[in-house]
Amino acid sequence: MSLKSILAKPYARLVTGAVMRRAMDPAATQLGVLRSLLEFGGATTFGREHRIHQVHDHTGLVQSIPLRDYEGFKPYIERIIGGENDVLWPGLPLYLCKTSGTTSGAKYIPITQNSLSNHIGSARRALLAYIAHSGRTDFVDGRMIFLQGSPVLDKKGLIPTGRLSGIVANHVPAYLLKNRMPSYATNSLSDWETKVEAIVGETMREDMRLISGIPAWVQMYFERLLAKTGMATVKDVFPHFSLFVYGGVNYAPYRHRMEALIGGSVPSVELFPASEGFIAYQDKSNEEGLLLVLDNGIYFGFLPVSASGTGARPLSIAEVQVGVQYALILYTNAGLWGYELGDTIKFVSLAPPRIVVTGRTKHFTSAFGEHVIAEEVEGALKDAMSEQPCEVAEFTVAPQPAPTEGLPYHEWFIEFAMEPEDPARFAARMDEALQRRNPYYKDLIIGKVLRPLKITLVPRGGFATWMKARGMNDAQSKVPRLANDRRFVEGFGIK
Repeated sequence: MSLKSILAKPYARLVTGAVMRRAMDPAATQLGVLRSLLEFGGATTFGREHRIHQVHDHTGLVQSIPLRDYEGFKPYIERIIGGENDVLWPGLPLYLCKTSGTTSGAKYIPITQNSLSNHIGSARRALLAYIAHSGRTDFVDGRMIFLQGSPVLDKKGLIPTGRLSGIVANHVPAYLLKNRMPSYATNSLSDWETKVEAIVGETMREDMRLISGIPAWVQMYFERLLAKTGMATVKDVFPHFSLFVYGGVNYAPYRHRMEALIGGSVPSVELFPASEGFIAYQDKSNEEGLLLVLDNGIYFGFLPVSASGTGARPLSIAEVQVGVQYALILYTNAGLWGYELGDTIKFVSLAPPRIVVTGRTKHFTSAFGEHVIAEEVEGALKDAMSEQPCEVAEFTVAPQPAPTEGLPYHEWFIEFAMEPEDPARFAARMDEALQRRNPYYKDLIIGKVLRPLKITLVPRGGFATWMKARGMNDAQSKVPRLANDRRFVEGFGIK
C-alpha cells in the first residue's frame, strides 16, 4: 500500500464529513449559495435586466427571473461569443462547453472560473465518499481510465470550446496524471471507433483498477478489449479492476451484460454530471439515491411536474417532498439563471437530500395521452429481464400511431447481446409491467385504444451505426430512451 493510499483514508473522512454536515442543513446551505450568486450576478447585463440586486431570498428570485431553456439563453450566449463581457457572469467564461441538444442542435454552455471547481471538485468528492464509506483505496495504486471527449479544444469567438469531459481533461490534478490513461495523443483522437481501438491497445497490458464512462461506451470498450486479448472476461485481463464509475444513464438495463463481460460485479459509483453543472453523486453504496451537491455553486429550484404549464414557480429545497416528480431548475455560478435543465427527479430522502433521476422533460411517450417516462420503461424492462435472462446492449421506445394494420402501439427498438429464450413472452411481461407502472397506459390497453407493445430487433452494432450517422459517436453521447414521435428511430437497420 502506497503513502498516497494510506493518506487517502483520513482525508476522505475529513472531506466527506464536512460535506455531510452541510447536507444535513440543506436550507441554510442553499441560502448561502444563493447569496453568493446574487452578489456576483447583480452587476451583469442579465442582472440589471432582472433587478437581481433587489433579490434577497427564494421568493424574490423566482418572482424576478422567468424560467428559460437553452433557446431562451441563446441571445445572451451569442453576445458572449461576440466578445461582450459581463453578460451572464462577470467577465468572459473560461470555456464554452459544446453539447448536443435533441431539440436545439449544438448548445454552448458557459463554464467560468467559479464554476470549474463545481465540475472537478464534485467528481473528486464522489471518489472520496466511496473511500470514506468503503474503506477501500486499492484503485488509488493502479491505473485509471476515463472514457471521454477529446481534450483538444476549438474556439467559438475568442473562447475555447469542447465537450465537458475534454475540458475537464485539461485540469486533471497532478497527483492523478501518472496513473491516468489513455495517453494525450490517444485521448485527442476524434473518431470514436479509432479511439477505442487505440485505448484497447494502450490499456490491455496495464494494471487497470478504475474504469469510468457512460455504460454503453464502456461496454463497447470491454467488447473490443476481449476480442483483442482473446480473454473470457475483463477480470481476466484486469484482475485488480475494483471500481466502476459511471453516469449519464440508468445502469440497470446494462447491468446484466456488463457483469457478463466483467466476469462478476465490481463496486460502482454513480455520478450525475451535466454540462450546466455537477448535480449529484452516489455517496453511499447502501443508500438509495444520489446526494445533491448543495454547497458548490448551484442553487436549485424544483418545479413540480404535475404543475408544468400552470404558471407554477419552482420550490426551494426547504419545500420539497419525498416521492414527488420535479423538473430541475438551476441558478449557477456559470451565469445560468432559472435554467430548465430538462431532467426530472424525485427525492428518496430529505435529510440528507438524495434524489433519483426519473427521466427527461422532453423525452417521454405520450402520443395517446399516457405520458410514459424513462423510469417506467426502464423498470418494465428490468422486470422482464428478471424472469428471462438476456443481455440488452441498447434500446429506445417510440410510438407507432399509424401501423399498416391493427391498433397503434408502443414500439421498442432493442439491440440484444443475448436474446431472451421466448421473445413473445418477454414482450408480454414488459407490457404487463408497464401497465402496472402507468395507469393511463393500462387504461389505453384495456380500452383497446392501443394494443400491447411490440419489440423490433436491432442488429448488433445497429445503435452505434445509427448514432455515428447523427454525429453522436463520442463518449458523452447517449441514446434517448423515449420519444413522442418517430424521428429518433428513422433509419435503423432492422432484423
